[in-house]
Formats: sequence, structure tokens, C-alpha cells
Amino acid sequence: MRTSTLSGALLLLFLASCQSTNDEQPTPQPVAEPAEALSSQQLDTQIMSTLRETGQFDWNKASAHFIWSALTRSDYVLSVGYQPAGCTEATPSDAASSPAWQEARRQVLALILAEERNSRPDLTLEQLVAYDENVLPVLDVTVRELSTIKALRASRLVRYAEPMGYEPNRPTQTASKGAASLSSSGCDNNVATPGLVAGADFTVLPGGSKSSWNQADQYHGIRAAWSQSTGQGIKILVIDTGCSSAQENLGSTFNQGLSSGRTVERLVTLPRTTFLGIPTGPTETPEDGCGHGTSMAGACAAPRGTDGASVGVAYNANLITVRAAEDVFLDGSREVKGVSDAYVLAGNRSDVRIISMSMGRLTSSSQMADAIRYAHSRGKLIFCAAGTSFDWSAGVVGVIYPASLPEAVAVTGVKDNLTTRCDECHVGADVEFAVVMQRTSNDLRTLTLAMDGDEPSTVGGSSVATASMAGMAAMVWARYPSETRAQVMSRLVAASSNRTARSSSFGWGRVNVAAAVGVPAL
Repeated sequence: MRTSTLSGALLLLFLASCQSTNDEQPTPQPVAEPAEALSSQQLDTQIMSTLRETGQFDWNKASAHFIWSALTRSDYVLSVGYQPAGCTEATPSDAASSPAWQEARRQVLALILAEERNSRPDLTLEQLVAYDENVLPVLDVTVRELSTIKALRASRLVRYAEPMGYEPNRPTQTASKGAASLSSSGCDNNVATPGLVAGADFTVLPGGSKSSWNQADQYHGIRAAWSQSTGQGIKILVIDTGCSSAQENLGSTFNQGLSSGRTVERLVTLPRTTFLGIPTGPTETPEDGCGHGTSMAGACAAPRGTDGASVGVAYNANLITVRAAEDVFLDGSREVKGVSDAYVLAGNRSDVRIISMSMGRLTSSSQMADAIRYAHSRGKLIFCAAGTSFDWSAGVVGVIYPASLPEAVAVTGVKDNLTTRCDECHVGADVEFAVVMQRTSNDLRTLTLAMDGDEPSTVGGSSVATASMAGMAAMVWARYPSETRAQVMSRLVAASSNRTARSSSFGWGRVNVAAAVGVPAL
């Protein structure tokens, strides 16, 4: 009996002891936010991991600390999209003049300035603003404080706050890319290609111009379609790395042979390099220092002339080339700004119907999306490259940004066997069209204009597929000039190889432009 009583007492004491221990356990505390910025390697690892898992990286889903770290490891330029409280229209036509939108802008600027002055009391508004923006509801500001990002994210007036100048594997130079960086990003290869063979690699047309092997009718019906349409009266704006002034076929001899009565313009939207809002570099020009933009313009709209150069798809279309970036990998804040301004420029030009951009990036850019939506809302047909891999990015993502946006028509490249993507081309569910641009037998790519002279160069990837697709769309729109963008797109889809069953890799497939413009079957 004593043993039983003692055992019961000990049990009660044990239970009481356990209860007391549980009651005294400390409440879990939140993990303290790191005081130091993540390294570039840590940032890149997380970005690339997310890209592999989901196919996209959205800065809006990243933590404030991650955003701040990316600013610290780049040029401190933050893109801030603003709006009046309760408004859901992202790209209004009157943001620059609307009192409500301008009041929102003033309040957001005041918030940023107040937070940044906590560590820089003498900071001025002029030093805060990195790039001026007069159309889109966006601020480009130099931000150094984590508290600023947190305050912006807590504000009902802020749509997004993203680093403009951070991308994985970006060069260490923040002002201007070095030669090694440019050469690894689609540049420095637009020279005449030796050993091209007439009759195999190109067809010599009456008058002497050279038609690339992939313009043959078995691929896209381009040569047959020329009997009905050559793009006359349609203006294409090519957003790229500019245009070489030494290439006369895109300048003084743009009108020659069967190309006549059309216009060409060379513009630039790439801003000067800045440091803390102060311009430090020379004023940019439309000159192509890369070579990529010249080759895209040539593939799209080079003249059908008499000097023996290669002919573009829409050889009678009007052309605007815009230098918006240094190379095809948009990893600098001024490149994001240059591209965004180019889309705004195109949106404000009533004579521009088609936009072609063969550049992109891996992470999102809400400012770029704002600009694309601005142009799209004004009826522009926008073609973007689905992606061309560099050695370090191969296999990471499907369709790159901004081709993945719904307002953009993503284009990729396929080989002449009509079933295989080109070696470096990205594919995916966002792709809408595919263009033949690589030979299976010898890897030959599409003929185009070199930086100078009349001997053709060659260029590949989804880049040239996009420029070629823009040319084909111009041919269709020129044939039916009173139709809308949606009607032109319907014609392109109806004349495509996958029109009855869209592919998850190649979309609607190859357009037969001859069928789209109404050429009877051969």
C-alpha cells in the first residue's frame, strides 16, 4: 500500500515537473534578417535554382533583403512602378499629365528621399533620380537602404520595386561592358562568311541580289509570296544594338533595284552611363558596336538590289533601327531603360505597325513589361526572340523574358529537317512560331548583311528567326493593310504547319507566307 502511494506521488511529481518544463519553454523568436548583403554567387545560385524549378524568376516574389542585395551588387538603380491608391490600370495613356498619377509620383519620391536621407542627409532629388521617365508611371532611382525597399513594399502607391541592373552571370563592370563580355553576348561575329556557294547556300536573283537558302519555297514560301507582297507601306521597328553606318544597304542604298520608295531611320534610346544620377559616359549614338542589330535589320528588310548583297524577307518595308542596348543580354539598368524607351517610342509612332526584338534576359522586368503593354495597347504587333543559349545558360529556362509575356509573340528557330530546334534555340509552351534557320547537314545559318560591304554574313539562333518572322508578318499586313493586328495574326496562324494542333515546343510552327498572302498552291 505504501509502495503504491509512493509510486503515485512520484508519478504526480514527474508530471508536474514535465508541465512546469513545458510552460517555461521560451517563445520561438523570428530569425533575424542578415545585416550583410548576399554575395553575387549567393544571388546567382538562388536565381538559377528558381529558374530550373519554375522556368521563371519574378523579382516581385523575392524578399526585400534579396532586392537590396541585388542593388548592392549592381549599380543601386531601383525601378519603382507607382499608381494612385486603389488604381489597377498599369499603363494609362495620361499618367504624365493626370493629377492623381502625378500626386502618387510625388508622394513615392518623397518617401524614397526621406528614407535615403537617413544615411545621406545631403541627398538631393537630382542625385536620387537615375533616369528621367516622362511617359510610363515609373521612377528609376538610386537606392542604398534596405529600409527604403521595405517602405516601398508597404505603400499602396507602389506596384513594384525591382533592381534594374542585376542578372545572373553579369559582368563585373557596371558602367559599360568590356570586350570579353560583349563577345560572349552575341557580338563581334558579323563579318562576311567565306566559302558560300551559289545555288546551294543562296540563289542569285535577277538583278544580282542573293536570296538565302532558307527563303526557298519549301520552308516558308517566301520567294513565291514576293509575287503578291514585299512589305510595301509597312514600317518595322527593330529594337537591338543599332545599325552600322558603314553598311550602305541600310543607309544610302536602302532603295535600289526592286526596293524603292521606302524610308530608313537610325535612332538610339540607350541612355548615357550614370553614377548616382550623374551622367558619366559619352552621349550614345545609333552606331552598332556589336554587329547583332545590323544583322537583324538585314535579315528583316535588306534591299533586293543590284550590288550582290543578301536580300531581306520584306525588302520593300520601311525600317527603323533603334540602338537600345550594348549586346543581346539585357543585364544593365541602362539597357532595361533603353529597351523600355524604345517600346514607348514605337507605341507613340502611329506609322509603326511591327516591332521586332531579338534580345532578352532571364529574370523579369516590370518596367519592360509596362513599356511592352504600352506599345501593345496601341495596336503594335510585337515579335520577341524565345531565347538563344549562351554556354552558361543552356538548359536553364524555356522561353526567356520578355518573349514569355502574353503581349509578345515568341519566335524560335528550327533546322531544315522541320522537326528539330536549332542547336542554341529555346523552345516551350510560350512559343508561337518557328522559322527554319539552320541546316542539318553543315550547320549553315541564315544569310544577312555584314557590318559593311556586299558579301553576306550568316547569323543564327532565335534572333534571326524573330527578325525573319517580323518580315513575313510585314508581307501579310502589306497585302491586307486595312486589317487589324488580330486579323493579321489569324492569317499567320491559319497558314502555319501546326494550325490544327498547336505544339508545346514550337507553337503554331512554320508560316507559309505564300498561303497567307493568297498565292495559289504551286
